Amino acid sequence: MVRSPPEQTPRSPQDAAAGDDRLAAIRAQLAAQRLPPVHRFTPAECGEIDIRISRDGRWYYRGTPIERPEMVRLFASVLRREGMRHYLVTPVEKLAITVEDAPYVAVGMTRFGHDEGQTLAFRLQTDEMVIADADHPIRIEEDPETGMPRPYVRVRDALDALIARPVYYELAELAIPAADDPACLGVRSAGAFFPLGRIDAGD
Repeated sequence: MVRSPPEQTPRSPQDAAAGDDRLAAIRAQLAAQRLPPVHRFTPAECGEIDIRISRDGRWYYRGTPIERPEMVRLFASVLRREGMRHYLVTPVEKLAITVEDAPYVAVGMTRFGHDEGQTLAFRLQTDEMVIADADHPIRIEEDPETGMPRPYVRVRDALDALIARPVYYELAELAIPAADDPACLGVRSAGAFFPLGRIDAGD
């Protein structure tokens, strides 16, 4: 069950202005981001490479953690998902890798604004940022083994980030009823509403 947020202490105009500036900086950073046009690359599949992304977002090569953040970001920039498989794709190579859950993990969240003007920005384990909006929706799946919710946010194309459990708890604290269905609780971000769960009749 997700809960409605506690009452918030009103922010001062200075705090609100600072938050607006930070959000504008994130948007500018995203707009300036230059990633390889992986969706346009059409190499033949070349097999597999022994790279694994664990459920907690760590990258491994031949069982050894890749410790250099620059290397992880480089590999992440040429990721592509096709169906349930993930590949590293360049103009001349397409190599399958192993992804235990999602290739990204949202390890932090910042809330900008309130109510209708609320925007949620997630920080990924690669230090990239993603703003939840209509093109980058939040969704909840159910873990088939535990029945627990598995929350995700879309990063780009078909690539998702698993929202880390502590961040999901922060998200759940912001839940409000849907305008057209009070039993459905969710969060707003950048003008869109994302369902998180429902209130059972016995709650």
